[in-house]
Amino acid sequence: MSHYSLADFDFDLPPALVAQHPAAERSASRLLDGRADPPVDRVFRDLPALLEPGDLLVFNDTRVIKARLFGEKSTGGAVEALVERVLPNQEVLAHLRASKSPRPGTRVSFADGAFEAEVLGRGGPDGGLFHLRLYRDRMPADPLPLLEAFGHVPLPPYITHADAADDETRYQTVFASRPGAVAAPTASLHFDPPLLAALADRGVASARLTLHVGAGTFQPVRSQHLADHKMHSEWYDIGPDTVAAIERTRAAGGRIVAAGTTSLRALESAALHAAVNSGGLLAAGARETEIFITPGFEFRVVDRLITNFHLPKSTLLMLVSAFVGHQHMLALYRHAIESGYRFFSYGDAMLIDRRGD
Repeated sequence: MSHYSLADFDFDLPPALVAQHPAAERSASRLLDGRADPPVDRVFRDLPALLEPGDLLVFNDTRVIKARLFGEKSTGGAVEALVERVLPNQEVLAHLRASKSPRPGTRVSFADGAFEAEVLGRGGPDGGLFHLRLYRDRMPADPLPLLEAFGHVPLPPYITHADAADDETRYQTVFASRPGAVAAPTASLHFDPPLLAALADRGVASARLTLHVGAGTFQPVRSQHLADHKMHSEWYDIGPDTVAAIERTRAAGGRIVAAGTTSLRALESAALHAAVNSGGLLAAGARETEIFITPGFEFRVVDRLITNFHLPKSTLLMLVSAFVGHQHMLALYRHAIESGYRFFSYGDAMLIDRRGD
């Protein structure tokens, strides 16, 4: 664990720079080219010219589910649920907000009575989640169709407007395919079909993995000592085709470019698993990760990162600091703030090379 403290990852951000809506066009967002000092201001659709033929872009193909639900208990008390994870047997783990914490056996009616959930008990590693079973017409029901029909887009807490029809498409990547995330892999929100075609024409290859982003991605670190922070767990899956593509790219001298911190976390988690268990570069397969990347971390796979601008005191800011070096990270964020870049999920992006401290 690094010698840095929490205060080293704090910064003042003018509230006006927190993006409340996406850019009119996905690839029209700004892109801060942070590979050099000083950085260069660009537009995201410039990306093909910044990569080389033979590079490999690795995308997270997770799909955001409509994980936010509004309902009420039989007593009439309001309940807001944020589904964190879909489980087998018509069950979910969810964060619940209510005036009084519901007990096991409590029934909650959601979406004006469209369906019900029974509270089975506390779930999750720290008991902070509730374990629910979903019912419709008194029969257990598959959670995903219910969420799609009656749920709301789980916009981040710093976006102040209620979700609208535009958010259903824009808080989702154009290649999202595997439902399970409660937050978008936001660096990939900037990619649209013309840009993907331009990257392919440039000779930049692509590969997919899945990491279902959890609500914990928005939680700030509260302990001054980073080693005391308990990292949230997320599920990821990397197929053998993606492992093979990475190995081919490495053998040919190309670079591995992670489209977002979620892709990077999955790749580096798989590399750690391989280092411990098999000795290879990457371990294909599906597993959980609680990886916490802070300065001093030894990166094994990713050479270049595309990422949005992150919350103060967040684990993602610490990851960026580990990747690009703490002082360079601070300089990039100062430039972004002074230049009016838009921050967080619907904001702008930057491109950085691995350099460390």
